Amino acid sequence: MRKPLPVLRRTLRESWRGLLGWSIGVTAVLFMYLPLFPSIAGNGQMQQIIESLPPELVNALGYDQISSGPGYAQGTFYGLLGFLLLTIAATGWGAGAIAGAEETGRLELDLAHGIGRVQYALESAAAVFIRLLWLGVLAAVLVAALNDSAELGIDAGRLVDATAALVGLTMLGGSVALFAGAITGRRAVGVAAGAGIAVAGYAFNAIANQVQDAEWLRVLSPYSWAYHQPPLSEGADPGGLLALWGLSAVFVAASAWALSRRDVVG
Repeated sequence: MRKPLPVLRRTLRESWRGLLGWSIGVTAVLFMYLPLFPSIAGNGQMQQIIESLPPELVNALGYDQISSGPGYAQGTFYGLLGFLLLTIAATGWGAGAIAGAEETGRLELDLAHGIGRVQYALESAAAVFIRLLWLGVLAAVLVAALNDSAELGIDAGRLVDATAALVGLTMLGGSVALFAGAITGRRAVGVAAGAGIAVAGYAFNAIANQVQDAEWLRVLSPYSWAYHQPPLSEGADPGGLLALWGLSAVFVAASAWALSRRDVVG
């Protein structure tokens, strides 16, 4: 009897070393930046740094709130370095799940052994989600562990909101990469699509922060859906989370449809 969830189980088994590397990266970033907050904020250095930067840059990066503990964690990790790390991981995983497997010939072999196309796409998406969730939860646990010593003053419940926003935002990039790879069979196209939506979302948000007449760009920015209302200080925006997770589900379903309709070349 065939074991259940063969694609998901194999993907998680074969990718644990890479996931360990990403986990170390997330840990290193958090331990590098968060413990600095008391020394920087306590002697006024933080405000001096902010005032020395061009106002346009401060607004673009969302650094106007980093004088507080939640704002600092949001600005340094959740809104910047953590977002960057998880986006790179999600895009690579999403693009490689179907398109990468097709380019190596593994996809054709798996389908020949009775794994359904829809099943393959859904299990591939689940593998991306589980690994992103692990990184998001790991980050939340580490922030909670550093919360007192780094004098961040972050409410534990807000970490759940921040994790849902971060994982949802990066899962959207991963699902777009999965869909682009499924519809074209080209890993490079998947990477470009996933990275493109992340970069565009960040850029639209940055422009909206600087130009009052460009506020409408927030409607087109997944980054704004996640972070226009700062999750660590104000809680996540339910509408933004719904948009992120709902659109991710749409792209996952579209990936399954695309793979079921296309000829696969090994």
